[in-house]
Amino acid sequence: MTAQRLWRPSGRRLTDTLLAALAPVAACGLALGGLSTWTAYGNAGSPPRIEVTAGKVFLPLGDTPDTAAFFRITNSGGSADRLLKVTSAEAGEGTPTLSRHVMTSSNSASGQTVASVAVPAGDGLAMAPDGLDVIVPAKAGWQSGDLVSFTLYFEHSGAVKTLAVVVRPGQNDV
Repeated sequence: MTAQRLWRPSGRRLTDTLLAALAPVAACGLALGGLSTWTAYGNAGSPPRIEVTAGKVFLPLGDTPDTAAFFRITNSGGSADRLLKVTSAEAGEGTPTLSRHVMTSSNSASGQTVASVAVPAGDGLAMAPDGLDVIVPAKAGWQSGDLVSFTLYFEHSGAVKTLAVVVRPGQNDV
């Protein structure tokens, strides 16, 4: 009877097998590291859920070229978002801009244009005349009670359409 020879893998075959197994293991490790970093920086959780309510726009007085609009923005999602810009096809000529009311050292008020505004996860913001607002080019003919459509653009949530009612200044409890 002859002895049967056992099969032994060659060194080259072992090297090829190890290299083939290393590629998916390295890819999984890289993906796990990326997800861990994403979570550590607070980006994990549910996406932002933005709701825009209580829109108001001040009735322009006299020949004033601009007026202000205010909204309540809530984010019931698990991730923060950013308000990037506001538009309105029903406003006067020009582009609405985000603005923040600032008191100067001489106790006078000043408006500063802001590029974007954070909307924290599980929280929100309420625009007001003494804080954040939207400077809107006034349109002739607006009357108290009119509805003006606006679109608010968010970094993650995209465009959110809403209406704002025209009110006399002083009715700003947004």
